[in-house]
Amino acid sequence: MIDQILFPNPVQPGKTERSQPQKPATGQVTDSPFAKVLDAKLPSQGLKFSQHAQDRLSARNISLSPADLVKLEGAVDNVAKKGGKESLVMMGDAALVVSIKNRTVVTAMDKTQMQGNVFTNIDSAVIL
Repeated sequence: MIDQILFPNPVQPGKTERSQPQKPATGQVTDSPFAKVLDAKLPSQGLKFSQHAQDRLSARNISLSPADLVKLEGAVDNVAKKGGKESLVMMGDAALVVSIKNRTVVTAMDKTQMQGNVFTNIDSAVIL
């Protein structure tokens, strides 16, 4: 003989009686402390220079004007659109290796250091 099992509140598929918490709409800005800290920690979309690149720029007397920085940011944007990850950017007498993903200049060299040098770990090049 088979005993019957009694389920006092059987589960009904497709029926939920619990209320779901409301999720904020995508792109909605909140004023929570966490959101403020997160916004402060997130990198801006501007171009950054690594400490190594800053050291190389000063040691090799390479100076970039505000116009050069605008051109460099435009070049980084163009490479990012094409799917590049690490790029060599040639600007006049300077060569810059830029991490496109991180929007960071990794290193810099002037014309004398470029001669006879082999650039590795790049997937694109831009000549400005």
